[in-house]
Amino acid sequence: MSSRAHDLKSDLELAKRLADVADEISLKRYQALDLVIETKPDSSPVTDADKAVESAIRNEISKARIDDLVVGEEFGSPDSLAGKYCWVIDPIDGTKNYLRGVPTWATLVGLIDPAGEVVVGVVSAPALARRWWAAKGLGAKTQFNSGVNSGAGAGEITELRVSKVSKLGDASISYSDLIGWGERKDKFVALQERVWRTRGHGDFWSHMLVAEGAVDIAVEPSLSLWDMAALDVIVREAGGKFTDLNGKDGPHGGSAISSNGLLHSDFIKEIN
Repeated sequence: MSSRAHDLKSDLELAKRLADVADEISLKRYQALDLVIETKPDSSPVTDADKAVESAIRNEISKARIDDLVVGEEFGSPDSLAGKYCWVIDPIDGTKNYLRGVPTWATLVGLIDPAGEVVVGVVSAPALARRWWAAKGLGAKTQFNSGVNSGAGAGEITELRVSKVSKLGDASISYSDLIGWGERKDKFVALQERVWRTRGHGDFWSHMLVAEGAVDIAVEPSLSLWDMAALDVIVREAGGKFTDLNGKDGPHGGSAISSNGLLHSDFIKEIN
């Protein structure tokens, strides 16, 4: 097991500082005319900003938490996470938005404990001037104009709470697109005609809207750990539920459903 002291408040403050570092780099490169874009082996894009953000975060963690592991989208993960605290980094979630000048992108920073539970999460979206964060047992919060460039204009910090909608017919559902749904696609499309509304907000944004109570369910059929770790604890601390499409708790199942909790089991039954 990890020998370091378990101090969630300290870990959360570190996660926020890591987000500050990320924001400073990503904002400077956002909409830059000389932004370097490459294609990864899985055909997804990566920019020089993605790599620079992850490198900077890894460097800060290596100085502040020398015994902790790091998993990141751009530079991989250790062979085993067993028995260690592990920081999970998505340097820019929404890279396609980022490179096209769409402001809905964010840096995601999560901390997983030795038992595999996400205990700290920060989502920082500087182009939207928004940040969300949570730590296990400490609640979930959000702030406008948060981060390194906020200055005196930072808004009030507010508590996050999920909605109280209890019927699928009254629900607002957010998703990214219809790619990757496989045999569940027809059921999901059919369900959209029976709920109150659906919108394709996508990526981190869908799940943060659930945490805010603005959306009741957010769903994505194919994700990686770094896409979900930070989102998981924020949704749960806001009073919601976070599982994969089969209903398994946590961000380890390769897919994600976040909800207000009241609609979760009914939604899972509909798509399965």
